[in-house]
Amino acid sequence: METTGTAQSSFQITGMTCAACAARIEKGLSRMDGVTQANVNLALERATVAYDPAKVTAEALESKVEALGYGIARQSVELDISGMTCAACAARIEKGLARMPGVTKANVNLALETAHVEWGGELSAEDLIRKVTQLGYTASRKEAQGGDREGQRKKDIRHKQIVFGISAVLSLPLLWSMVGHFSWTSFLWVPDAFMNPWVQLVLSSVVQFWIGWPFYKGAAKALWNGSANMDVLVALGTSAAYFYSVYLTGVWAADGGSAHHMPELYFETSAVLITLILLGKLFEAMAKGRTSEAIRTLMGLQAKTALVIRDGAELQVPIEQVVAGDVLLVKPGEKIPVDALVLEGSSAVDESMITGESIPVEKAPGHQVIGATINKNGALKVRAVKVGRDTALAQIIRVVEEAQSSKAPIQRVADKISGIFVPVVVALAAITFLLWYYAIAPGEFAGALEKAIAVLVIACPCALGLATPTSIMAGSGRAAEAGILFKGGEHLEQTGHIDTVVLDKTGTVTHGKPVLTDVIPAPGWQGGEDLLLRLAAAAEKPSEHPLAEAIVRGAEERGLVLAAAGEFAAVPGYGIRATIEDRRLAVGTRRLLEESGVDFGGAGREMERLEQAGKTAMLVAVDGTYAGVLAVADTMKESSREAVDRLLKLGLTVVMLTGDNQRTAEAIAKQAGIPRVLAEVLPEGKAEEVRKLQQEGRKVAMVGDGINDAPALATADIGMAMGTGTDVAMEAADITLLRGDLNGIADAIYMSRRTMGNIKQNLFWALAYNSLGIPIAAAGFLAPWLAGAAMAMSSVSVVLNALRLQRIKL
Repeated sequence: METTGTAQSSFQITGMTCAACAARIEKGLSRMDGVTQANVNLALERATVAYDPAKVTAEALESKVEALGYGIARQSVELDISGMTCAACAARIEKGLARMPGVTKANVNLALETAHVEWGGELSAEDLIRKVTQLGYTASRKEAQGGDREGQRKKDIRHKQIVFGISAVLSLPLLWSMVGHFSWTSFLWVPDAFMNPWVQLVLSSVVQFWIGWPFYKGAAKALWNGSANMDVLVALGTSAAYFYSVYLTGVWAADGGSAHHMPELYFETSAVLITLILLGKLFEAMAKGRTSEAIRTLMGLQAKTALVIRDGAELQVPIEQVVAGDVLLVKPGEKIPVDALVLEGSSAVDESMITGESIPVEKAPGHQVIGATINKNGALKVRAVKVGRDTALAQIIRVVEEAQSSKAPIQRVADKISGIFVPVVVALAAITFLLWYYAIAPGEFAGALEKAIAVLVIACPCALGLATPTSIMAGSGRAAEAGILFKGGEHLEQTGHIDTVVLDKTGTVTHGKPVLTDVIPAPGWQGGEDLLLRLAAAAEKPSEHPLAEAIVRGAEERGLVLAAAGEFAAVPGYGIRATIEDRRLAVGTRRLLEESGVDFGGAGREMERLEQAGKTAMLVAVDGTYAGVLAVADTMKESSREAVDRLLKLGLTVVMLTGDNQRTAEAIAKQAGIPRVLAEVLPEGKAEEVRKLQQEGRKVAMVGDGINDAPALATADIGMAMGTGTDVAMEAADITLLRGDLNGIADAIYMSRRTMGNIKQNLFWALAYNSLGIPIAAAGFLAPWLAGAAMAMSSVSVVLNALRLQRIKL
C-alpha cells in the first residue's frame, strides 16, 4: 500500500519473547528519521512500518531491528531458469533480482540453470518469477526453503517439540527427586543416582546453559539496549536457583560429600521452570497458528496450475507462470486461475467463495471472471487480466494480513504497562527477598530466594503482550471468512462505537439496476401489452439511458422481436422521440407529451400511484395518441428489510441518503423500514450531510458503492463499501463488505463488539493474573515451579480465549 511520498514495509522478526520486546523494537523504529508509523505485532511476530523512501530504506529498517538484538526472518527459494545462453544472461538475472526491494542475496548458477534467492519483507516467490519473466527468461519454483509461512510455522513447532522433549527428559529425574522429599510421597522409590548432587548438577547444567541459552542471549541483548523483557526475568530467576545450588554443592563437597547429609538443592527449580516455560511456548505457538486460519483458508482457494494456450498448444503450467495477456482454457469443474475476461464459450460460475452469492452467475464473451471461482458447466476461453498479487483474491488476502498486523488503539494500554513492567517486577522480587531474609524469616537465605524467584517468574508479561493482537487476528480472520474485510485494527475497534448508519440507496439498499415492473396500456389502446412494450422498447433501444436499457431488457425477456428505429432523437431530461414501423413514438415525462400536444387524460393518477410505490413512470404516445404507461424501478435487495431490522435492534439510528426525488426515496425507505430519509442530495453534498450528523455528536458509519459515495465514505467515522461496487469506493472505505449484502453491516458491528469484548477480557485476566499472582508468590504460597506453570498457562489461556472468536456464527 503506497501513497504519495510514503511507502510501507512489512517483515517477520525473530527473537521476540514478550510485549517488552515488541515495544522496544517499535520505539527504535519510530525514532528513525523518515519513519511515520511503526507497529510491531507480537502474536504475528511481524513489523509493519510506514516510511518516507527518500529518507530511509527498507534495508535500513531491517538493520535497525538487527541492531536492537533481534533477527529478520529471511525467506529463500530455488528457481529453475531456462533461456540463459551465457554468463551475461546469468549476471543480468542476478542483478535484476538483487535490485528488488527486500532481496538480500541472489545467486544465479549458469551451469545448473538455477537461482538461489533470499529476501525479507513482503515479496513472494511469484514476484521473483515474474521479474525473471520480465527480463526475458523463464523461471519456475524448484523448492521453497522457508518461503512457505505455514511450512515455517510447522518447522518452528517441530523444533519447539524436540527442545521441550529433551528438556523434559533431563528435568524428570530432578522433579522425581524433589517429589521424593515430601512426607506424603514416602512410598515413592527414588533411585540413589537421582539424589546425587553431582548427577543433579550435570542434568541441570545441560538444561540451564544449552536448552536455556536463548533466555540468556535474549536477556543480554535486552540489557545491552537499555531495557528488560521476559528473558531477563527467566534468566534471573533460574540463574539464582541454579547458582545457589552450585554453591551448596560446593559446600557439601568441601565437607566430604557424605551421602547421609545431602544438601537441600534447588536444581529442579531452574530446570523445571525452563521446561514448563518451553511447554507454554509450544502450546502458545500451536494456538497462535490457529489464529491465522482465515489466511490459510483464503490461500487454499487459489488454483495451483493453469491450462495456457501458447503457439496453438495447450500447456499445463504453475499458476505463478501465468502472465497478463495469456489465453487460458478453463474446463468444467475447474477453478478459474486468475482474474480474466471471457473470450469464448458460456458457462455458469460459482462465485460464492468471493461474493457469498450461492447462485452461479452466467458468463459469456465480454464478461469478467474472478480467480479462484469455479467454472460449473461449460468450457471457457479467457484472457488473463490480473495475475499474482493483483488478483481480487490476492488483494483480499493482503487486506486481511494488514488488518491482522495492525494495532488497535486499545493496545496502547498494554504497551504502556509492558514498557515499565519488567523493571518493576525485578524491584518487587528484590523487595520480597529482603523482607523474607531480614524480617519474616531472618537468615533463611534459601526460603527468601525461593519467594523472590516465584515473583520473578509469575510476573512475566507474555499474556499482556498477546491479549490484543491474538483477538485482532482471530476476529478479523473470522470476519473475512464472512466476507467482511477490516482494513486495520483501529477500524475493527471503532466500528463497535458506531451509533448511526447512513445508507446510500442505489446499489446499497437497492440492486442498483433498474428493471421493468409495469406495462399498462391506455383504455383505448387496441394492441395489448406486448405491442405497447415492443414499440416502446424499439424506440428506446438506441438510447444509453439506464431506464431505456431496463425497458429493452424487459421486452427481450418476454421474447419480443424489436424493429430497428428510423428517426431517433433524445430529449435530455424529458425522454425520446423515434419512428418505429412508420409509427411516430414519444416515450418520457408528462412535459414531453404536453409539448407533443398529446392528451394523456387520467394517466396522471396512474403515474402518481406508481411513483408513490418508488417507481419511475414513463408515458407512451403513438402517432400523437396516448397509448399507455411503463414503469421502471430499482428494486430493493431481498435482504435489505431484514438487515435494517437487525441494525435497529442493535440500537442504531438508520438513515437513507440519496440523490433521488423525495417521493421515490420515501417509498424505498418505507419498504426497507428505514425511519429517516435525506433525499435529493447532490453527490458533492453527501459528505456534508455526514458531517452534519457528526456535529450532532453521532458516530457515523457511511455505506455506499459508487464513485460519488467516496467523499462521504472518507468523511464518516467508519466508511463501508459494498464489494459489488467500484474500486474507488472500496479504496476510500475502512471496511469492505464483499457480499454486497446489508446484513454485512450488522455482522461487522457485531463482530467488532465481540472482538473488543474479547480483548477487554484478555487484558483484564492478564492484569488480574499478575496483580494477584505477585502478592501470592511474595507471600510464599507458590513454589517457583508452580509459578512457572501458571505463567506458561496464562499465555495459552489468552490465546485460547481469542480463538473463541473463530466460532462466532455470522
